[in-house]
Amino acid sequence: MKLDPNSDLELSAQIADAIRDAIMSGELIVDARLPSESDLSELFAVSRSTVREALKRLAAQSLIRTQRGATGGAFVNRLSYEDAYAQQVTTATLLVSMNAVSFETACEARYALERAVAPLACTRRTPDTLATMRTEIFRQGQPGLTDEAFCASDVAFHRALVDGAGNPVLSYQLAGAVEAMQPLMNMITFTARKREAIIALHSAIADAVERHDAQAALDALSALEAETLKLARDVFAARAARKG
Repeated sequence: MKLDPNSDLELSAQIADAIRDAIMSGELIVDARLPSESDLSELFAVSRSTVREALKRLAAQSLIRTQRGATGGAFVNRLSYEDAYAQQVTTATLLVSMNAVSFETACEARYALERAVAPLACTRRTPDTLATMRTEIFRQGQPGLTDEAFCASDVAFHRALVDGAGNPVLSYQLAGAVEAMQPLMNMITFTARKREAIIALHSAIADAVERHDAQAALDALSALEAETLKLARDVFAARAARKG
C-alpha cells in the first residue's frame, strides 16, 4: 500500500482509500486486526495524527471498528446492508443534487427501478409488507397531515414496495431511488399535487401487490410516473410564467 505523491487528495484520504481497497479485495478480511497506528505511520511515512484521521474516515464509512484495551485496536467490520443503506442514500442525494440531474432523468430512473422490483414484490410480499403499505396510505389520507409528513409517508410506502421483493441487495441498490431521488422530486411537486390522486394510485399499487398481480402493479407505477411528470411540468410552467 503506497501513496501517490502527485495526488490531489489529502494524505489521510489516500491512506483511507488504500486500506479500503485492501478490505474490498480481501487482502484484509472481516474481523482482521489492522496494523497499529505506529506501524501504519511507518508504512505510509506519515505522522500518527494523519493515520488517526484516515482511521476516522474508515470508521465513518462503517468499514472498521475500534476497541480499547490490551486486545484492542482497529478491526475490519462485518458490514451489513443496513449499515450501508444510509451511505447509499447520502451518496445518491449528493450525486443527484450536485450534478444538476434533470427532474425527468431522476423520475425515469426511479420508476424504472421500482418497476424492475415490483413483480418480485407481488410474488414475495408478506403480511407485514401489505400492512406497512396500507398504514402509509391511511396516514396520507389524514386531515391536517403536513406536507413534510406526507412526503415522509410517500417514501415509506415506496420503500415497503421495494423491501417487499425480499432481496436485501435490491433494497440497498434502490435506496438512492426511493430515499434520495424521491424526496428531491417531492420538494418540487408537493405544491401542485392533489393528495387524493396520489393516494388512489398508491391504493392501486397495494391492491395489485396483494392480488399478486404484477402487470397491474406495473401499470399503476407507470400511471404514478405520468402523474409525477405532469405535476413537475405544471410547477415549472408556473415558475416560468411568474418570471415572465
